[in-house]
Amino acid sequence: MTTNAKPAAGAANPENALDPSHALVPAVQQVNETRVRRGFWPKIRRTAARIPFADQALSVWYAARDPDTPAAAKGIMLGALAYFVLPTDAIPDLFAVIGFTDDAAVFAALLATLGANIKARHRELARTALDHLKGDAD
Repeated sequence: MTTNAKPAAGAANPENALDPSHALVPAVQQVNETRVRRGFWPKIRRTAARIPFADQALSVWYAARDPDTPAAAKGIMLGALAYFVLPTDAIPDLFAVIGFTDDAAVFAALLATLGANIKARHRELARTALDHLKGDAD
């Protein structure tokens, strides 16, 4: 028996995972959270010394994990972090210099809209982590 029914808007599929209109759908949040949990630290370790927005990415990471951050803000933050960890995105990260410009733009937009949710404690944790990561690269 086949059905022509479309999956629900919140169905956890790759197209929905990064669509801002689906960012707050629980199934999409779960996909993004899993993707970020598995991929964020390996990617930030590889790239921290090469990307100028590493401190912003780390601040968003800490804010997204903070129980005091509103759920709606967390959903959007997880979407941005999921985009960062994807191996394929609008401009593949393999291209030196320009490969991370799309990621930087995503974080810039996120900070412009949700920056108030990123507290001084998140920025301090990010600075400490970044110092540690850059120290490991030396």
